[in-house]
Amino acid sequence: MQKSKTVYITRKVHFNAAHKLYNPAWSEEENEAFFGKCANKYYHGHNFDMYVTIKGVADENTGMVMDLKQLKKIINTYVVDKLDHRNINHDVDFMKNKMASIENLVVAIWEQLEPHITEGKLHAIKLYETERQFVEYFGE
Repeated sequence: MQKSKTVYITRKVHFNAAHKLYNPAWSEEENEAFFGKCANKYYHGHNFDMYVTIKGVADENTGMVMDLKQLKKIINTYVVDKLDHRNINHDVDFMKNKMASIENLVVAIWEQLEPHITEGKLHAIKLYETERQFVEYFGE
């Protein structure tokens, strides 16, 4: 009997969102000195790309770890629909009272998705804020 092999499948999605980095305990000057133009009082936007990776063993009947159409639906319902064309600081319920950094955002996204992944296991989320700047999270 052949041993089952763990595979990793990834779904890429895209959304646009605005935010600013700003610590309310600091003065405007302190925020500007630390965060630079990311502390702009009028906010700034990004075209985010996100890669969600699920790991598991392919089901012997379907050949799939998880139906990627189902993964797309989960990602859209719990993340993209809440973030796309929104202000992360003000409009996104799961970011309330959190600094709107990509580090905090990727952890919050994990917390939105993980309970809904019932086939396979959520392995990683890679979130690109720009083509040269991204963060990865593995649920640790």
